[in-house]
Amino acid sequence: MIKTPICELFGIEYPIFQGGMAWVSDASLAGAVSAGGGLGIISAMNMPGEALRSEIRTCRAHTDKPFGVNIMLMSPSAPEQAQVVLEEKVPVVTTGAGLPSKFIKGWVAAGIKVVPVVPSTAIARMVERMGACAVIAEGGESGGHVGDLTTMALLPQVCDAVQVPVLGAGGIADGRGIAAAFMLGAQGVQCGTRFLSAFECTIHENYKKKVLEARDIDTIATGKRLGHPVRSLKNPFSRKFFEMEYDAGVTNEELEQYGTGALRLAAREGDEERGCFMAGQIAAMVKKEQPAAEIISEMFGQAEQILLGATKWVK
Repeated sequence: MIKTPICELFGIEYPIFQGGMAWVSDASLAGAVSAGGGLGIISAMNMPGEALRSEIRTCRAHTDKPFGVNIMLMSPSAPEQAQVVLEEKVPVVTTGAGLPSKFIKGWVAAGIKVVPVVPSTAIARMVERMGACAVIAEGGESGGHVGDLTTMALLPQVCDAVQVPVLGAGGIADGRGIAAAFMLGAQGVQCGTRFLSAFECTIHENYKKKVLEARDIDTIATGKRLGHPVRSLKNPFSRKFFEMEYDAGVTNEELEQYGTGALRLAAREGDEERGCFMAGQIAAMVKKEQPAAEIISEMFGQAEQILLGATKWVK
């Protein structure tokens, strides 16, 4: 069995986090991932504090294992959410869309393990100085909000830049991706797209179907003009967004308005015309629906066999 310092640090069986995906990563999915030996993550997105508190308590009803909350720092609800995770004594907080400067000192003082998602070595060093106990180096292959660097380029550079453990994210869907992340210096991984097909994932069936039917060329990155690009599956919404993005007659405000609410339409209503179906470039590698625990054990079983056989190329 694969064990790394990540397992001991977070009290989990397998060194894997489930990504915090807005409108996707609820108590049902997070609880199942944690019960299956990984670290499930609830996405706080723009939830009011009391709604987040309810999700946290529901997750605790699903599992007695450690779990985390992902906070998008640019959300207007972030200060309220930051207080709720303190009050509820959430074991782990992952952060994205900004620096956790305002909150990290209080979280760390309360014993919460803070693990920011980082797109560069500079930000990795900054959050390490702030008190992060680990970082997630996420490449642009991932679904949702993405950076410029690929996982293969970003991950080893972040591992060289910081002393805290690093988890690799972006483009990881099976044991080969996990093994590759370890070879690049990671001590664990974070996966999002692969868990879209979990039985316990409560997204609309149309969303799951689109992921299961995706081809390797079926994702697109939009929003670079706005400064926060997003990777999603190609559909009428994402194609129209891409077209509007390169139309000089469309203002940034009009572009932002066009995208408002599109993820909810995809995840909760399954709207194939107006929804934004966020998914990573490995969507085509997701072939079947499975329990979250089976996904985890299958991936690490594959990774173990690959790593045990890696020396066959060494003479």
